[in-house]
Amino acid sequence: MRDHDAPRSSTPAFTRRAFLKGSSAAMAAGAVATTPVQQAEAAPKRKNVFGPEPVKITLSVNGRKHTVTVEPRVTLLEVLRNDLNLTGCKEVDDNTASGADTVLIDGKAVLASARLAIECQGKEIQTVESLRNGDRVDPVIAGFVKHDAMQCGFCTPGFVMAVRAFLNKHPNATLEQIRKGLGGNICRCGTYAGITRCALELARQ
Repeated sequence: MRDHDAPRSSTPAFTRRAFLKGSSAAMAAGAVATTPVQQAEAAPKRKNVFGPEPVKITLSVNGRKHTVTVEPRVTLLEVLRNDLNLTGCKEVDDNTASGADTVLIDGKAVLASARLAIECQGKEIQTVESLRNGDRVDPVIAGFVKHDAMQCGFCTPGFVMAVRAFLNKHPNATLEQIRKGLGGNICRCGTYAGITRCALELARQ
């Protein structure tokens, strides 16, 4: 019997089209088998997720506890100024570039407008108001006055806090270290010479 006269197999040939159809069917079946509820249950749980409604938070500011009700989108700067009346922290621009809103959070210089108030719970927040106790003022404030390190005054509270945080970490800093360490703050009036003289004098002491 010749080859072309041999009976054909009853099993259909395996083709690329058949493979693709089979793969698509399997994917569809898997998608149907896993319902949205099952997918949500399988997803990892996120902690500390808040909705858009106002919530009560407690902040430790200058050694005192303050409970306020705010929306989760509210920044620390807004709470300090609008709710706690601590206006030394300044809002100079919309892009947190000047450093006028510098505060200390757990001892570290931070821009208050770049932090949500809700994420600052459980942390120690310190504003420029904490550097004065009656007639006693922090040496950084006295140094700013002595070296005429201010003009319009908008950047001054932020610079004072930045200097205090820097000297706490680098009490014996050099002039070069001071200039580099305070590079995150801007003075539009250009009183950098007085600011650096103040910081350098305190570092030498």
